[in-house]
Amino acid sequence: MTSMARRNKTIVQQRTRTHISSLTTVAVPVADPERALGFYVDVLGMEKRRDIPFGQGARWIEVAPAGANTTIALAPPGDNRTGVDTGIRLGTQDSEADQKELRAVGADVDEIVRFPGVPPMFSLRDPDGNTLYIVEQEATNTAR
Repeated sequence: MTSMARRNKTIVQQRTRTHISSLTTVAVPVADPERALGFYVDVLGMEKRRDIPFGQGARWIEVAPAGANTTIALAPPGDNRTGVDTGIRLGTQDSEADQKELRAVGADVDEIVRFPGVPPMFSLRDPDGNTLYIVEQEATNTAR
């Protein structure tokens, strides 16, 4: 057994019961908060949820799609670099329409990718070069 396997086994054996119940905020490093806020609100159509002073002259800004519980914090980069693959997937009902709309307003978007069994999706970058993904969600049938 490798040392990593032993460590993982130990972690599983020491499992505790936490009170974690949700994913609240994902931070994206941004160099210019005003420019980032404009992109996430005016281009992506999110709503600003929080904008408060943070540290020495910085701001803590959170945005989210309307009705979403999880927010994206447009955080001062600190020691983190900008231009990262955030891993954030944003859901949409129509990836083709969103890609066209975003491209029309000058957003840095890629082509839609389609793989068998995987929903259509495309990636785009915010003004700091941080990569986000737009993934088409299946319409849910709420009729019973």
